[in-house]
Parts: sequence; C-alpha cells; structure tokens
Amino acid sequence: MRLGLALVGVIVFAAPAFAAAPTPAQKTEFYQVCMGIASDDTLCSCKADAAMSLIDERFMGVVIASMKGGSPAEGDYAAYNTYVAKSNQVCKPNY
Repeated sequence: MRLGLALVGVIVFAAPAFAAAPTPAQKTEFYQVCMGIASDDTLCSCKADAAMSLIDERFMGVVIASMKGGSPAEGDYAAYNTYVAKSNQVCKPNY
C-alpha cells in the first residue's frame, strides 16, 4: 500500500505544471499598448495573436510591462528575448 501511494506521489509531482494561457483582457491590453508604440494594426494584431500561443498568463504581464517601458526581471531576460525572436519570426518574416 505504501509503495502504491509513494508511486502516485512521484507521478503527481513529476507531471508538468501547465501554465494558464494569457487572458482575453491581456490580449486586448497588449494590442492597445502595441498600437500606442507602433500604430500598425497588422503588426499589433499578429503580435497579440502570437503571444496567446507563445507565452503564458504570467509572462504576458512581463511582456506588457516591458512594452510600457519596464524591464524584465533578471530571470526573465532569456525567455523575453526568445519570445521577441519567435514573435518576430511569425509576424515579421525576413526580419
């Protein structure tokens, strides 16, 4: 019985944690902030759509804050740069 419970515990803790997708409100805010920077509906729509599948809810907050002039936390720099590169690949081919 203990072995069975131990195995269940290992399986539960070994399962990947699934992060929440960005919210529709975050997508709207992303688009609005982007339009304030770029005034390019095509680009901002594409970037907002791409963000919904490339990053999670927490990281969408990081991206929006960065677009507003903030800086990602030190631990988020690599992920932020990866996100920017991937979203540019999707929305700015041959960039």
